[in-house]
Amino acid sequence: MAAGAERALTIDGVRVDDDSQCYVIAEVGHNHQGSVEQARALLAEAKACGANAVKLQKRDNRRLYTRAFYDRPYEHENSFGATYGEHREALELGRSEYEELIAYAREIGITLFATAFDEPSVEFLAELDMPAYKVASGDLTNVALIRRIAQTGRPVIVSTGAATLDDVRRAYEAAREASDQVALLQCTAGYPAAWDELDLRVISTYRDEFPDAVVGLSSHDNGIAMATAAYVLGARIVEKHFTLNRALKGTDHVFSLEPAGLRKLVRDLRRARLAMGDGTKRTYASEAEPARKMRKALVAARDLEAGHVLAAEDLIARSPGDGLPPYMADALVGRALLAPLARDEAVAEDMLAPAPDLAGRVADGG
Repeated sequence: MAAGAERALTIDGVRVDDDSQCYVIAEVGHNHQGSVEQARALLAEAKACGANAVKLQKRDNRRLYTRAFYDRPYEHENSFGATYGEHREALELGRSEYEELIAYAREIGITLFATAFDEPSVEFLAELDMPAYKVASGDLTNVALIRRIAQTGRPVIVSTGAATLDDVRRAYEAAREASDQVALLQCTAGYPAAWDELDLRVISTYRDEFPDAVVGLSSHDNGIAMATAAYVLGARIVEKHFTLNRALKGTDHVFSLEPAGLRKLVRDLRRARLAMGDGTKRTYASEAEPARKMRKALVAARDLEAGHVLAAEDLIARSPGDGLPPYMADALVGRALLAPLARDEAVAEDMLAPAPDLAGRVADGG
C-alpha cells in the first residue's frame, strides 16, 4: 500500500484515530480455561466494564509446535495436561465454541476477535469472518504469517514485544503490502512487565516512525495507570489481559485485570480523552467564583482624600478579586481621586480623573 494514508482504522464499525476514544481490548487469551461457559462470562463482564472488544487466541497446536516440544512432560501447577501438547489442547476452543461465542458477542454488543498463531488458525478465523486479527509479539519476525493475515482484508494489530525497531519496521512493511489498516502496539514481553521496562515513550517513536499507523499499548504491567499515560502519549488502542479471578489456575491470570480493574481502566481512559481538550485555552463559568475568591484586586493601602494623586505605595493587591486587576497598578499611578477612598476599598475607574497625558490632549483639542 502507498504511504501517506490517514492514521486510522475501523474495527467492526468503530473508527479508531487520533481524535477517537481509546479502543480497549480485554485480552482473554486462554483465561477461559477451555470452557465456553467461562468464556461467555468473560465476554459479559468485559461488556459491562465498557471494553470495546474481547480477544481470544487460536492455535493449531500440532502445526505450531515441534513434536518434541508438543510431547514434552509439563508438570506444573498451572498445567491442564501431562504434556505441553495436552495442556494446550485442553485450553483450545473449537469451531462450535467459536460460533457460539461469536453469536453471543453479537447479541450483547461487544466485538470478538483473536490472535492467529499459525497459518491454519488464520484460515480457521477467516472462515468465521473475524472483524480483526492480532499478531502476537512472538510472530513479529514471521513475515509470511503477517502477510497472510493482512490478506484477509481485516485490520491487523501487531504487538511488538522483545523486538528491535528494525523488527517492527519489517513487520509493519509486510502488513502494509496488503493492508492500509495496521496498528502497532508498544509491548514489553515480560509477564508481568517491570515498570522501568515499559518504555512508554516508544509510543511517540512509533508515531514519528510510522505516520500512517494507529499506535497503542499492549501492557502486561500490574495496574491501570500506565494506560492513561499511554493515551496522553498518543496510544489509541490499549490491550490488557482480563480474568474473572486472578487466583485461577493458569499463568496469565496473575497479571490480568479483574472486572473492577477493567472498569476503572475504561473509566480513566474515557476521562482522559475529555480532559485532553483541543489545545485551546479557555475560561469556564465554573471558574468564576473560585477566581474571584483567589485572585486579587487593587485597593487603597490607607485612607485617601479626594484630589489625592495616586502613588505606587497608595495601592495594594488584596483578595477577593472583584476590582481592577493588579497588572493595572502602573496605569493608575499619577491619577487623582474624584472622591475619598477608604483603606481596603477597591479602586474603580469612575472614581479617578483621566490620566494626565489624556487630560492634556483633551485640553489641547487633541
